[in-house]
Amino acid sequence: MNYKDLADLIFPNAKPISYYEEKYPERNLPEGAVVTRFAPSPTGFVHIGGLMQCVINRQLTNQTQGVFLLRIEDTDQKREIENGVQQIVDSIHDFGIEFDEGMIDETHEKGNYGPYKQSERKEIYQAYAKYLLEQGKAYPCFATAEELEEMRKKQEAAKIRPGYYGVWAKYRTLTVEEAAERIKNGEPYIVRFKSMGNEEKKIRHHDVIKGNIDFPQNDQDIVIIKADGLPTYHFAHAVDDHLMRVTHVIRSDEWVSSIPLHLELFQTLGFKTPKYCHYAPILKEEDGKKRKISKRKDPEAAVSYYHEEGIPAEAVCEYLMNIGNSNFESWRRANPNAKMSEFKFDISKMSVSGAIFDLVKLLDVSKNVIAKYDKETVYEQTLEWAKRYDAELAQMLQDKEYSLKVLGIERGNTKPRKDISKWSDVKNAIFYMYEDKFFAQDIHYEYDKIQDKEEIKKILSTYLEKYFNINDDKKTWFDKIKDLAEELGYAREVKMYKQEPEKWPGHVGDISTVIRVSLTGRRNTPDLYEIMQVLGEESIKRRINKLLA
Repeated sequence: MNYKDLADLIFPNAKPISYYEEKYPERNLPEGAVVTRFAPSPTGFVHIGGLMQCVINRQLTNQTQGVFLLRIEDTDQKREIENGVQQIVDSIHDFGIEFDEGMIDETHEKGNYGPYKQSERKEIYQAYAKYLLEQGKAYPCFATAEELEEMRKKQEAAKIRPGYYGVWAKYRTLTVEEAAERIKNGEPYIVRFKSMGNEEKKIRHHDVIKGNIDFPQNDQDIVIIKADGLPTYHFAHAVDDHLMRVTHVIRSDEWVSSIPLHLELFQTLGFKTPKYCHYAPILKEEDGKKRKISKRKDPEAAVSYYHEEGIPAEAVCEYLMNIGNSNFESWRRANPNAKMSEFKFDISKMSVSGAIFDLVKLLDVSKNVIAKYDKETVYEQTLEWAKRYDAELAQMLQDKEYSLKVLGIERGNTKPRKDISKWSDVKNAIFYMYEDKFFAQDIHYEYDKIQDKEEIKKILSTYLEKYFNINDDKKTWFDKIKDLAEELGYAREVKMYKQEPEKWPGHVGDISTVIRVSLTGRRNTPDLYEIMQVLGEESIKRRINKLLA
């Protein structure tokens, strides 16, 4: 009996690997095109690090006319959650990222290199496992859970490396006949890779991000096919990346230690090794120390957090690009109106040390993104968010025509308003523009320099009687505010006041602040003239008369 006979006994129906090599040929793409993948497990929510990976992958494949695919790694079926694939697809789609190939929902896929679910590729993995068995580079292992536990305890007691290797690989040296006999007797087994590595020897690997790294060779005889016939992650990813013709594997540096094993698997299988690009994970600063952003501790680790807060998808992607490439921020300053897709992403400029996740910075990016939106975009996105998360705001926005006027204040100017960093800010930013909401609240009119009630009444009554005309253009309106200031003994220009502050009780800005606070209940608002134009004559008179009364 030989290796081929043993392989036929274990996988009698497996096709020759030549079948799959022909079925999944090299891709016909332009030179330098990047083929990369997002390969999550359907075991929970999408992590912010996973979204960052998608942003980078999509940018790279777009700029090289490559392919970005979604592969679902579902061989650990005990940990799967219901509708896990759909959650992944929806989560990434919500950020405006589309895959060229792969799963499009729980059961459907697109592309010619599938199936894109590992659980549906069982026969492919078995074909390549059979190929290794035929070469004598894999073997059946009959170790029981008890044997493995005993081995682990001995290794611990002796303070040596744990694992199944060298003298500890008990079933590695079984003859073909002994192995076949055990299989025929019905003994349970798994299939292990037969490593030819030596831990005493070093290999050097060039990582696109981290540069040259030296490792000990892999010598572990890892499991490649489990008792249920499904592969382990390490084996499946090697077969999949080869057959899907992946050129670049972009992943978090928690996988760096797997490089020696993955390189040996690719070489033993006769595959061309993809370029590995290990980026530092997103970090969080806590009590002066840095740690990985955590699914358990940090709500912002889940991409759903950003939807709940109402941070636009575009802003989140811009911020992640900022983390991804250190030169993105300066590019954005130089190209404020360019699309993010026009930025030339460079993998080698990714951080080796790990970027700190900064929510303040993210909201600052978001302010700038929202500032560029027209009023229709702000209205549509705010309403969509409010329907899910804020019924009161959704009700306020029912009058679309009026709401567009409100949201259009100081929008489209050379210096647009930047008081909104997320859709959950909108209600507070526009509340006072809605008559019923304004009068329903208990308003505390906090004026600034001018505090005297009688003086405030005098300013407001004089303004209504002599200077207020809703049809005035902006220049005429402001000239009248200056006239009002002058009539009441205030400096009509701020610079006049600054030159001789002792001469005046205040200036035109203090007068306009009284009008602003009286109409909005706030000292800081967007452009007062635009606010008044939207409020209209009746509302302005009603608000001022209420105060005068």
